[in-house]
Amino acid sequence: MKRIIHVSDLHFGRDRPELLGPLVEAIGSLQPDLVVISGDFTQRATDPQFAAAAAFIASLRHPVLTVPGNHDVPLHNLFMRLFLPWQRYRKWINRDLEPTWSDDEMVVIGVNTVNPFAWQRGWFRSRAIRKVCVAFKGSTGRRVHIVVAHHPLEHQPGEHKTLMHNAGKGIQRLSECGADMVLSGHLHSWRAAPFPVVAGRHSALQVHAGTSLSNRLRGEVNDFNLLEVERDRIAIVRHAYDDQAATFAAISTSIFLRTPGGWQ
Repeated sequence: MKRIIHVSDLHFGRDRPELLGPLVEAIGSLQPDLVVISGDFTQRATDPQFAAAAAFIASLRHPVLTVPGNHDVPLHNLFMRLFLPWQRYRKWINRDLEPTWSDDEMVVIGVNTVNPFAWQRGWFRSRAIRKVCVAFKGSTGRRVHIVVAHHPLEHQPGEHKTLMHNAGKGIQRLSECGADMVLSGHLHSWRAAPFPVVAGRHSALQVHAGTSLSNRLRGEVNDFNLLEVERDRIAIVRHAYDDQAATFAAISTSIFLRTPGGWQ
């Protein structure tokens, strides 16, 4: 079994500083094999905010895989937004916008879904879909296939944000490629469920993390996910911040099993 910590939407610059120590402590105590951060490290993509995010990453004693979010592109500096959108992210976080990580039990592929020319709406580019499919096709053994992206591939009814471009195609192609799970953020809301069952389509899991540090809670709590990953069983444990105890603690567990039609 492998253990993944899934953190998202840190938003340094609009963060709750009192949560930083408890978050680092909670992650360390769970001894993950990999920490995944699905974008929005900063609020306004400034150097001081990226420096704070980089210090957070450096405090983790485990491998980390990151992808950028839409807040990680400068908003008010039009020149940088148009011509150097990733300069600060690459300087402080990772030069690779779509990193990969693998071992004998799982393959994790990062996808950059940010469109620098649109403020919020993401874009699952066709070339990124092809890259994921090639990586999964080339993996050997019975490994679990995981995609990490900032923008979700599906929204719940009532969501005011616009679904990213190419989302429907993304779900279909990832199903055909044998994706088992998609980790995302962006909405500041938690969710763990299979994508809708469609005849003839392998059903992958969609797992959203809310915001781990931001004060923009949108009616939810600060949280992160612990994923316990096996070939035919995935447990998703949601950890939320308790203001009275000043700690992150498990509040729910969702268990999914592999079936002939996908994950249920």
